[in-house]
Amino acid sequence: MRKRLAKPLLIALFALSLAGCNDEATLPVEAGTGPDPKLPAPNQRLIPTVNIAEATGWPSGAKPVAASGLAVKAYATGLTHPRWLYVLPNGDVLVAETNMPPGPEQSGVRAWVMKLAMKWAGADVPSPNRIVLLRDADGDGVAENKSTFLAGLNSPFGMALIGSDLYVADTDAVLRFRYQEGATGIDAPGVTVADLPAGTPNYHWSKNIIASRDGAHLFAAIGSNSNAGENGMERETGRAAIVEIDLATGQSRLFASGLRNPVGLALQPDSGELWVAVNERDELGSDLVPDYMTSVKEGGFYGWPYSYFGQHLDPRVHPQRPDLVANAIVPDYALGPHTASLGLAFYDGKLLPERYRGGAFIGQHGSWNRNPVSGYKVIFVPFAGGRPSGAPEDILTGFLSTAGEALGRPVGVAVDQSGALLVADDVGNTIWRVTPAEPESAALRP
Repeated sequence: MRKRLAKPLLIALFALSLAGCNDEATLPVEAGTGPDPKLPAPNQRLIPTVNIAEATGWPSGAKPVAASGLAVKAYATGLTHPRWLYVLPNGDVLVAETNMPPGPEQSGVRAWVMKLAMKWAGADVPSPNRIVLLRDADGDGVAENKSTFLAGLNSPFGMALIGSDLYVADTDAVLRFRYQEGATGIDAPGVTVADLPAGTPNYHWSKNIIASRDGAHLFAAIGSNSNAGENGMERETGRAAIVEIDLATGQSRLFASGLRNPVGLALQPDSGELWVAVNERDELGSDLVPDYMTSVKEGGFYGWPYSYFGQHLDPRVHPQRPDLVANAIVPDYALGPHTASLGLAFYDGKLLPERYRGGAFIGQHGSWNRNPVSGYKVIFVPFAGGRPSGAPEDILTGFLSTAGEALGRPVGVAVDQSGALLVADDVGNTIWRVTPAEPESAALRP
């Protein structure tokens, strides 16, 4: 369990939070969820609202709460800041143990507030810079084997296997490694396939990748280098975007732009479309701006930093770009303000009930800039005909204690070989596994 912050830091953080205490949400999270979210007027404040659950970790024997009809147990414990998951064809599970790379100290009140908030949230862990392999050899739903699969990486995140080539997205480059099925580690160095924007500062450091259906390309998701362009647009070159990497040539081209922090990438199984979970901007009030998931249109522009949800202008951004805003695409489905919706996985398995087929599981890491907090759970959005078709359903809750502490924070989600849902918890240092609940009669059987 993490140690609590020293009292002087608590007092300082509390004092700063008081400066934004009047910024309470006027709408429930549900109002900022779905295809037509409510978007009230922006509420700007000199000092941002800081309202984040203190990261404590899980007490012994505790676990999240699964939805009715589902059960959850630990697939693997004792990890170090696990963020992202990738399931190999033989059933092995790769886990990126990672965090932001070290950088120079930032100055100013906002930087100081953010540093304290990150410590409070459990996000100040040095990056392990490795990928571990988990193996459940006996099929009991618990990984009894754990090995370091790749080490010496640079804040790794996304992973994709195409044939015998394993691609890993470091914060500054996509690397290729030769993979042999069943191997528990790779010692050979990776080959750089494409460089990715990084440098200093490197505001949104995590870079994700996914393979195209034909295996000829990778899509790489690259977050912005600021909250809302406040550091100058010259620092945003190649960022807030999804790029397509041609694996034959290593050449990259812009695929879609105006996406503040695109993280979860997935191909919708019915339509084959690329979808992305996007973290929207902060500091416009507790009710703005909803995070979202959306299908990604080739050549599409999604507003950042000039506007959000279509043509809603961000009042902080000058000069504006009416030429871009006029064509800004409205995202398909809002996921609630400040929920930090990172993980995205469409369900194509057969283990869970049929109603989950084709729908999307989303890992919501949890807010820091909303009063009251939002996120801190895993949700499911049903799909029909390749489109969202209903209200979200809570799948895993209980990541917050009754005292408002963060026992865990979900990030990446993936479907394992059996069809169970896996969830990476970077505060609980655990991979959770969600399956159908046993019938009551079976559970009571001696």
